Amino acid sequence: MNSTVGPPGRPLVPYITAWSSETMTQPLVITKDAGIGYADETPYDRDRDGVLWMRELSSPGRGKPQFGRVHPMRQRRAVRRLLCQVCGQPADRNEQGILWLLNGTDDEDLTTTHPPVCAPCAALAVRACPSLRRQHALVRARVCVPFGVHGALHRPGLPHPLPDTGGGLAYGDPRIRWMRAAQLIVRLEGATEINP
Repeated sequence: MNSTVGPPGRPLVPYITAWSSETMTQPLVITKDAGIGYADETPYDRDRDGVLWMRELSSPGRGKPQFGRVHPMRQRRAVRRLLCQVCGQPADRNEQGILWLLNGTDDEDLTTTHPPVCAPCAALAVRACPSLRRQHALVRARVCVPFGVHGALHRPGLPHPLPDTGGGLAYGDPRIRWMRAAQLIVRLEGATEINP
C-alpha cells in the first residue's frame, strides 16, 4: 500500500508508519538454539540472516496513523527493496546513487534505519515533518549494505528469557541471537551529501 493523504488539512501518512489497527503481538519468547525464539515460531518470524523479528499485524490505512511508530515489516521491506519510505514506490536513483533523507550527517559511511526516498517525497517530508525542518541531510549512496538490526535485546531468565535493553546490533555480533528485531539497519557506503 502506498502512503495516503486524507482530506485537506490531514497529514500525509508515510508507507512505513504503523496504524492503530496494527497491534504488536506478544508471542511467548523461549530459549532456543543458544538464543531466543517463539514457542509457536514459523519460518516468517526470522529474516534471511536468521534474526528473530517482532510480530505486528498488518492493516495499513485502518485506524489512526501512529506517527513516530514504524511498522517492522514495511520498514524492512522498504530498506531491502529500496522503496521510498513515504510512498512505497521505488526510491530515487541516479549515477550518484540512491537518495536517502536523514536527520543529519557527518560521516562518509553511515548507518541508518531510515529507508530511502524518492525526490518528490523527500521535499514533501521536509515540509511536513517538524524534526526534519529543523535538521536534515539529503544523501546519495552508491551502495547500501545490511548492517544489523535494531530492537529488544533479551537475556537468559527463568522460566523464559527477559527483555533487557533496546538498541542496535551488527550482524556477526553473537548477542544478535538474543535480539527481537524491529528495524533493519543498513550502512550507506560512498555517501555524498547533496544540496536540494
